[in-house]
Amino acid sequence: MTVRGTRPAVLVTALAALAGLPTAPALASAPYGSGTGHCTGTAPVVCHFDVPPGAYDVTLTLGGDRPATTSVLAETRRAMLPETTTAAGQYVRRSFTVDVRTPEGEPTGPAGTPGLDLTLDGPAPALAAIRVTPAPSATRRIVLVGDSTVCDQPEAPYAGWGQRLPSLLERGTVVANHADSGESTVSYLTDPALFPAVRRGIGRGDLVLVQLAHNDKRTDAQAYRANLTALVEGVRAEGGRPVLVTPVVRRWFNADGTLDNGTALLVNGLGVDHPAEIRALAATLRTPLVDLTALTKARVETLGPQASKALYLTDEKRDNTHTSVRGATEYAALVAGELTAQGLIGRPGHG
Repeated sequence: MTVRGTRPAVLVTALAALAGLPTAPALASAPYGSGTGHCTGTAPVVCHFDVPPGAYDVTLTLGGDRPATTSVLAETRRAMLPETTTAAGQYVRRSFTVDVRTPEGEPTGPAGTPGLDLTLDGPAPALAAIRVTPAPSATRRIVLVGDSTVCDQPEAPYAGWGQRLPSLLERGTVVANHADSGESTVSYLTDPALFPAVRRGIGRGDLVLVQLAHNDKRTDAQAYRANLTALVEGVRAEGGRPVLVTPVVRRWFNADGTLDNGTALLVNGLGVDHPAEIRALAATLRTPLVDLTALTKARVETLGPQASKALYLTDEKRDNTHTSVRGATEYAALVAGELTAQGLIGRPGHG
């Protein structure tokens, strides 16, 4: 079923009928030029909006005449809303802000589909109404610069923490995830599709989180510090606020159940201790620091060798570097918690 060119009240009724639900309090989908958003299906419900690149506020009314549990993904599997449960006859309103761009996922990946795509899924999704409007100019932006542990991973079971971060933030804060698989500080600076492109889009006051280390396997300490310094200075030159992030720990245990080894803690083949270099540089350059290495180390060691497998793709892919959806979600929560604790963002949550 496709809904095009409808008046707001008609669109709300159509969406309610589509999901097999009674009509909820009216929320309309806003038209953009000659196109309007439309939704199809019931489990999942898939919505497409013909909008140009930019930041958009999305407001959903979820619920209906049966119990329901609904989660929302946008674009390339970005988590926008965690599972939301409604009782029979209950309606709740939830909002978030989403970044629409081309390419819609990794900067060096496929372009994706123009416009905004949303997928409402979960054990029993229920959509009663939806509204998409351009986000106001005061919208706060978080720009992510990183590698495969951060990026919008295109396929399950992989997930990056940056891909899960939007679901933890309040409406009015948008995440622009420009992390890209396989990138080092060297390649991210030199590839025109990466930092040169990201830098052009940085606005005054934007938070720019930088986590690059996993692929700097042959970068010496002097070059590594110089590259990170260039990234920080480039962000500041555009009016942005850089935040240095130490890398996600590898799940690589010692016999005593600790991660106190170079493989786990990202010490490269030249002996460069990436987290230590980042911590020292953050102090020198006076940038905020999210010590994600320390935070993830503590979490993995607490869970232990067996339970921590669920955070990574140990069983699925024999991969102790890349995270599962659960791991990426937990690690995104650690990042959001640190940003909140340092006063860089407001308290996580949805409107």
